[in-house]
Amino acid sequence: MNTHVKIVLLLIFVGAIGLVAYKTVLVEKVDLTQLSTSDAKDIKGKIRIGVDNWVGYLPLCSGEMKKRMRQSGYLLDCIDDQADYAGRMKQLQKRKIDFAVATVDSYLLNGDKVNYPGAIVAVIDESKGGDALVAWKDSATTIDNFKANNLLKVGFTANSPSEHLLKAIASHFDVAHFSDKKGAWRIETDGSTDALAQLLDKKVDAAVLWEPDVSKALTNPNIQKVLGTEDTHNLVVDILLVNRDYYQENKSVVSDLLYNYFRTLKSYKQDPDALVSLLAQRDSISKDAAKKVLKGVHWATLSENALAWFGVKMDGIDTQEGLVESIDATLDILLEAGDFSASPLPDNNPYRLTQREVVESLFRTGSSQGFGKTTDQPLANSLTKSFPKLSEDAWLQTREVGTLRNRLLNFQSGTSVLDDDSRVELDKAAKQMSHYPNFRLVVGGHTGLRGDADANKALSQSRAVSVAEYFVATYGIDKHRLRAVGYGAERPLPKMPGESSRSLNYRLPRVELSLVAEEL
Repeated sequence: MNTHVKIVLLLIFVGAIGLVAYKTVLVEKVDLTQLSTSDAKDIKGKIRIGVDNWVGYLPLCSGEMKKRMRQSGYLLDCIDDQADYAGRMKQLQKRKIDFAVATVDSYLLNGDKVNYPGAIVAVIDESKGGDALVAWKDSATTIDNFKANNLLKVGFTANSPSEHLLKAIASHFDVAHFSDKKGAWRIETDGSTDALAQLLDKKVDAAVLWEPDVSKALTNPNIQKVLGTEDTHNLVVDILLVNRDYYQENKSVVSDLLYNYFRTLKSYKQDPDALVSLLAQRDSISKDAAKKVLKGVHWATLSENALAWFGVKMDGIDTQEGLVESIDATLDILLEAGDFSASPLPDNNPYRLTQREVVESLFRTGSSQGFGKTTDQPLANSLTKSFPKLSEDAWLQTREVGTLRNRLLNFQSGTSVLDDDSRVELDKAAKQMSHYPNFRLVVGGHTGLRGDADANKALSQSRAVSVAEYFVATYGIDKHRLRAVGYGAERPLPKMPGESSRSLNYRLPRVELSLVAEEL
């Protein structure tokens, strides 16, 4: 190639670069002119939140919230990823989104793979009836029915709050096969509606559903709710995460977002019909159906975030660290389910996931910022809830929910005196009971088959009373919530396949903790 050709090609190349540069500058100038001569000049930026269509996220992505954010100078973009929790965490890590919502369990499971890229800056809501295990009455009416029959098929959506509810039941009530990820009982479905369809077609004996499918299932008189989240505490909790780098660089934006979110939440609390209409329109359902769905969610206010979830200290006010407790309790369930062999948390420290700074700041200046009083209602310990006294007949009319995991309790021979190891076991049981604050507890004492029947019954009664009194004295559990019953040898355990008589006799002396519900 001669020199002249090279020069011509070079000039063409330089000219092309110059033309591209000119067009780029021209486009930028036009864009800048357009921006500076429009209201868009007041927009500071776009905030991207990874979400799905869970009803609890409705206020966060509502038109009211977006309007408030625009007034603060930001465009709010809610990006629905169809509940792809793993993908959502990757997007958060890569800063393709700035915020993300998730349940505590889904964050623990999926955040581990990307080094927990988000800090929890707020609790959004808690499921209070939005999720439930339902079953055909001729298959199962209590959790113990699932213990006794591991062939009962359960339809549910994998990697969702539905599966986490089953894991919690497996852990708290010792339904061991619910942790078997390859068991014949396990029927994975494509969402709650598919699970309902399989239930109604009797392809499964039971299903874990979310609203509005729970309400639809219960219109069939032969289907019963076994356990719903309206009777649980700290099991299905939704949280708001912010990318850690974004938080460090844009703390004021995080504050603006939470400020506007809690104001939006307050506006819907004052005008609940507006939220009903919004959900009915979004999901193309009737307003009556929307009201039922919304009853299954409890949104956490600013005060509840500060006092009940993050434990912000205030003189003269009792506070709780419900968020850390939820993380710890959820981690216990996931470890027992085999999702982790050891704690995945950095330094095994749940506080590495939480960031209360913005909530605390907003809460302490809440009155001046339009949030009103510093507290919405007194905080209550889930274990100290008051219960009215029941008659003996009323106790006999209660519905059995399920027997909690059996704890090996040791008593001095022939006495009802608890040893230190037994107290530790009862402390674990109390921790599990805290997740089910609406149920009463029958403490049942049992003995072996040998000995005098009357003496055995008296001893079992004394031991049941001893356990009940421990719960009252140690945890402040209302005495009217408890009923101590001595059965003696009247209710022996079934012999397991291949079990020796000696081994069975060792298992027979026990104290069982059974949750029961009053029929309304």
